[in-house]
Amino acid sequence: MLELGQGQNPAATADLIKDVTEADFMVEVVEASQTVPVIVDFWAPWCGPCKTLGPALEAAVTKAKGAVRMAKINVDENQMIAGQLKVQSIPTVYVFWQGQPIDAFQGALPPSEIDAFVAKAIETAGGDASGGLDDAIEAAEQMLEEGAAVDAAQTFAAILEEDPASAAAFAGMVRAHIAMDDLDQAEAILNGAPAEISAAPELEAAHAQLELARQAQNAGPVGELKAAVDADPDNHQARFDLAQALQAAGQSQEAVDELLELFRRDGEWNDGAAKQQLFTVFEALKPNDPIVLNGRRKLSSMIFA
Repeated sequence: MLELGQGQNPAATADLIKDVTEADFMVEVVEASQTVPVIVDFWAPWCGPCKTLGPALEAAVTKAKGAVRMAKINVDENQMIAGQLKVQSIPTVYVFWQGQPIDAFQGALPPSEIDAFVAKAIETAGGDASGGLDDAIEAAEQMLEEGAAVDAAQTFAAILEEDPASAAAFAGMVRAHIAMDDLDQAEAILNGAPAEISAAPELEAAHAQLELARQAQNAGPVGELKAAVDADPDNHQARFDLAQALQAAGQSQEAVDELLELFRRDGEWNDGAAKQQLFTVFEALKPNDPIVLNGRRKLSSMIFA
């Protein structure tokens, strides 16, 4: 667990913990969460447990010294947002990261569990730093970018001999084998990662990249699919297939654009397939990639419009 610091000054605390309304929800939660996790506390003045939970959450957020922020939303005054997030009882607490809710709980918790909840939110956003092996990981990543997938895989393997729980090295091994078009071995490596790092952001990204690589094996011709969409813009299956084909061709921005258009036309089509595919593409790219940041912002705007 992250070690939460001590001693936040009052002015800084005011920036970290804010009363938020429907008018500034997009700015203070959705947009703010692009760079730092935002804990959203749904409460009401008449709620007894809220009077205990709220200050405990504020204390945990304050101790985190800027690694997480908090938005307090009075459900009596902001019923639309509460309804959109299906808040059925209070207190209800969400964590937003990069425009999307990623974790939640209802009811009061003891301080130790609140600290753990806040620490988990921070870890999800930032991952683990591996310290002494960073240079080796950076070198292996450079090999992979330059197309030397075999050399990269060997370097990542050497790193794992030193640190068997390195999520970055496991993820690098997976991506190296994807680059070698050895998807079965990539999946075996992913499945062999230690349980304690199985939910690490690096491995989640590798899982998404493997899923996209498998989709690419069955992707149709871009030209034919684009012609089908041009002929019938409401052909949702053709648009979805086009997005997969564009992603397979390395055109992530174009793929995201098609998926956003599909979501705009019918967000519920095929059990929300456009939204799920967008999440897969976002997870496969780097969190600070402009395609991810802009795509998440546009998707959030559609969801919370």
